[in-house]
Amino acid sequence: MEVIEVTNSELVNAFHRVPESIYKNDPNHIPPLKRMIENTFDPAKNARFKRGDARRWILKSEGNYIGRIAAFYDQNYASGYDQPTGCCGYFECINNQEAANILFGTAKNWLQQHGMEAMDGPVNFDENFFFWGLLNEGFQPQTFGMNYNPAYYFYLFENYGFKTYYEQYSYSLDITDPDLPERFWKIADWVAKKPGYSFEHFTYKDQKKYIDDFIEIHQKAWGNHGNYKPLDFDVLKATLNNAKILIDEEFIWYVYHDGKPIAFFMQILDLNQILQKIKSGDLTLWNIVKLLYYKSRKVITRCRVIVLGVIPAYQGKGIESGIFHHLKKVMLKKSWYNDMEMSWVGDFNPKMNALFKSFGAEKKLTHHTLRYLFDREKEFKKAPIIH
Repeated sequence: MEVIEVTNSELVNAFHRVPESIYKNDPNHIPPLKRMIENTFDPAKNARFKRGDARRWILKSEGNYIGRIAAFYDQNYASGYDQPTGCCGYFECINNQEAANILFGTAKNWLQQHGMEAMDGPVNFDENFFFWGLLNEGFQPQTFGMNYNPAYYFYLFENYGFKTYYEQYSYSLDITDPDLPERFWKIADWVAKKPGYSFEHFTYKDQKKYIDDFIEIHQKAWGNHGNYKPLDFDVLKATLNNAKILIDEEFIWYVYHDGKPIAFFMQILDLNQILQKIKSGDLTLWNIVKLLYYKSRKVITRCRVIVLGVIPAYQGKGIESGIFHHLKKVMLKKSWYNDMEMSWVGDFNPKMNALFKSFGAEKKLTHHTLRYLFDREKEFKKAPIIH
């Protein structure tokens, strides 16, 4: 077996072809957008290169490409743990432990050369909204940006020495379902009309204001978590502008109290419902035409909630319910949307898991973010619970 670093356009194409043979008989697999992945590895489009670096490799055997992996680190992420921690992702491999070990070892060695002492995976060299975690329950077509993989991948990771750092749960909900808990909607109606509170949705016209408000909410809502990582304005702006096809401005909501931002909600369109029909992640001109056609035909019926955060001083006051009060009006107006997937929530966040269950959401998927400590004698610790 030969490990080859991806250094030119021919090898980039080979990197994207690796999954074809692995998933050729799997009807649940939906090809991710190649352009989205390539943007991740482009320093001009990914601000994380300011504080880190990334590499990727493919594995060749007897003339065939049988696996791939990427490794990356950035100092904000690395410095948030007991040991400097890098990451691996975009892992694909045939069901062969030796092949997997070569790929994991390649990523580990490169990260060690850059001062890392641990490796999380499979994750992404970007925000954790996309391509984060190893699917372990719920082997079905995934929503846009959610990782899908064969079941045997878990054993490839585990046999190498990875352990689950945290589990990630995804929930499903039809917000227009009349059978949802009546108490939830009574609270939602009450909160939405409370004096001093205002609710407004995002607009690209005022995106600077909204990005700044999101960063403030994010810091206050998650800043007390031991592994909190500050958000980068440029990263968020690039993510928003690269993802316009996924975004409906009325699906991103902010809550203010006396003019100060206190909560944020964002859901995106499930573009995978179209990509599943196109059967390609390559946005050729013809595929773009088909994509826009299917979108105009309202093929997308599902949305994916990727962020819901309330700052601590306002938690437990039903703010989330108020957001859903306004969102329900939008969903009723755009009635072709009948499913919301809330993905994902970590097992380290029991309050948010309890909240989703309280308004009738059903757990559908479980992904795992795994960690490999390079010092095999070091004590392994799971992600701390957010209280």
